[in-house]
Amino acid sequence: MRMRILCLMLCLATILPMGSWALAAEEPAAGSYFLVDGNVCEDPGLTVYNGITYVSLVNAVLALRPDAIIGWEGEYVVVTAEGLDLRARVGDQYIQANGRCLYVLNGVIDGGGRVLVPVRTIAQALGGWVSWNQESGVVEVYSGESPIASGDSYYDSDSLYWLSRIINAESGNQPLDGKLAVGTVIMNRVDSPRFPNTIYDVIFAPNQFTPASSGSIYREPNAESVVAAKLILEGVRVGGSSLYFVNPSISPNSWAQRNRTYVTTIGAHAFFS
Repeated sequence: MRMRILCLMLCLATILPMGSWALAAEEPAAGSYFLVDGNVCEDPGLTVYNGITYVSLVNAVLALRPDAIIGWEGEYVVVTAEGLDLRARVGDQYIQANGRCLYVLNGVIDGGGRVLVPVRTIAQALGGWVSWNQESGVVEVYSGESPIASGDSYYDSDSLYWLSRIINAESGNQPLDGKLAVGTVIMNRVDSPRFPNTIYDVIFAPNQFTPASSGSIYREPNAESVVAAKLILEGVRVGGSSLYFVNPSISPNSWAQRNRTYVTTIGAHAFFS
């Protein structure tokens, strides 16, 4: 009972003024709370957006990591604790945790002054996991032993190096989804028996990617190209089964347009399977 009240007080402390903790004694209404290791954590920010359950980042963090320090750096909410460095910004399609980038399909959203993130994503960042109690309709979150593994240990450095550079060279001026689609083409080729089976060999295969022959592949990638490469290495895919892309305004009537199946257009690029 003490643990339950403590969790509830920690959560409410982030949204209610001092002197309002007496409200914590009341049982929260269904749909306004989630469970953390079996303890109730009230969250007025809990909502379902485009089929994904969102919770208040602050409430979830304090419930899972009461030792966390939460502050702001410009537009970013920043969370620090032992073994944890997390950053999130409203509007971004990802959160950053220990040098990793975790995809947020619908983006980090503003819930009336609260920063809302998908419950599964914030649980993953903190090393936990989520289940859904179909009978009660309550989201159940379970804490893990440690936060998410660091980017230095998770990403293969060679793969990140070359993937971020080809994304930057081909789509550095494109929106994030355009960068992800280019990265998806690279990984689809790695997985295809028709192409080499490493990122480096796919990029430098003869007569495939202009930046590899022009030398622009060696330019330092911009920050979002590195983010896109990390998201691709996390398993994010945009553009389906695409194996080719072309900028129709630069290369009209290209070989891919004439010979391959059109998939989608993202930003300036058309993608083909």
